Amino acid sequence: MERKIITRRISEIKGDISRLSNALYAMDTTDIQRYPDNYELLSVDAALRGEKIACKLRHLLYASTNAPKGLYLLSASAAHGIQIRNEGGIIEITLPCLFPKRKRKLDSEFLLDPLYYALDKYIEERPVNKYRHCVVCFSHIYDRELPMRRIRDYDNIEIKQILDIVTAFLMVDDGGALCDAYSSTELGDTDCSKISVMEKSRFPDWLAARRSKVEPIPDSTD
Repeated sequence: MERKIITRRISEIKGDISRLSNALYAMDTTDIQRYPDNYELLSVDAALRGEKIACKLRHLLYASTNAPKGLYLLSASAAHGIQIRNEGGIIEITLPCLFPKRKRKLDSEFLLDPLYYALDKYIEERPVNKYRHCVVCFSHIYDRELPMRRIRDYDNIEIKQILDIVTAFLMVDDGGALCDAYSSTELGDTDCSKISVMEKSRFPDWLAARRSKVEPIPDSTD
């Protein structure tokens, strides 16, 4: 890649970083109690700008160096905090964020690429037989210190792209004939999401154990 092209792209990223800094300043000076809608809009704007910056930096890395994309994205998955574990035949994937809202144009590449390579590496090192008759469980975990009004309806949460990746590595098919789906909303120390894949016979015990550990959500969402 020519130096002038690299310089131009770096300049664009610096501009994005400046705009992100402005968005963060606006967040920091907005009264979240009096203007929760404004704060949410500012938060979404800042988050999207951060994702855009990360993706632009990745593309610049791929185009201007010989760094292998796969190795980089494995490092990115670790930086994200993506975790995969198999406990008693149940595979649990932890993502460091909530699933996106439906109809919101998020740059999903930010998370999906690292997830893909993390699963690819996991399966390479720990081969598993794909689940045929299975249950996939989505645990939406919200930071308990933030307002409860953030909790969304399930029909306002987009999971399809992430489920497609999980299916490709762990499941024969995610159609209703072979796969059941279950969703739960929980409180935790920080926002995150968990995806648990298991044989159908394991689901009742998993659900009972999960419910015994889950912190109840207050009736009020104010």
